[in-house]
Amino acid sequence: MTEEDLRARLVAAGVEMVSREGSSVLRLREIARRAGVSHGAPRRYFPTHLSLLSAIARQGFQELGERVARLLAGGGTPHARLLALGRAYLEYASTNRGMFELMFRHDLLESNRLGLRETRLPLFDVLVELVGQARGESGAAARVAAGALWANLHGLAQLSTWGSLQLATGLDDVDPLLRAAVDAHVGPAPR
Repeated sequence: MTEEDLRARLVAAGVEMVSREGSSVLRLREIARRAGVSHGAPRRYFPTHLSLLSAIARQGFQELGERVARLLAGGGTPHARLLALGRAYLEYASTNRGMFELMFRHDLLESNRLGLRETRLPLFDVLVELVGQARGESGAAARVAAGALWANLHGLAQLSTWGSLQLATGLDDVDPLLRAAVDAHVGPAPR
C-alpha cells in the first residue's frame, strides 16, 4: 500500500467517525485503529493531530462545495441562487453536525493546516459573487455584505442544530428565517 493510500485510509476513517459519532471521538489512536493501521501511523503521514483533523475537515468543505455547485448549476436569479445556497448550507449543517462543527473549529482554521482556509474560500467567493449580482455591487461592498449574510447563515445553522432557534421563534421550519436573512442583505426577490 502506498503512502497516499494510507493517508486516504486515515482520512476516510476519520470522516466516517465524525459522520457517525461527532468530532469529539477523533483521537489519533482511534482513527488509526479504525483505519486498520498501527497507532503510530498517523504521525508518519500527518505531522500533527491538527493536520489530520484538517484533512478530515477539508473533505467536509469539498462535499459542501460540490453540493452547492450542483444546485447552482441550474441557474436562476441571484436571489433564488442565494436561497438555494443557504438551504444547502443549513441542510448540510443539520445532517452532518459533527463534520460541520469540525469544519469551523477555530484552532483548525487558525493553524491553516493543509490550506484549510483556502478550501472554504471558493464557497465564500460564490456567495460574494451572488450577493454582488443581487445588489449590483462588487469589490469590498459585496464582500462585506456576503460576510454579513454568511454570519447570518452560520448563526441560523448553529442555533437551529442546538434547538435554540425553534424555542425562540416557535418555528420548526427555518426557511422563513433564511428568506428574511437573504432579503435583509440583498433586498427582496424581484417580482
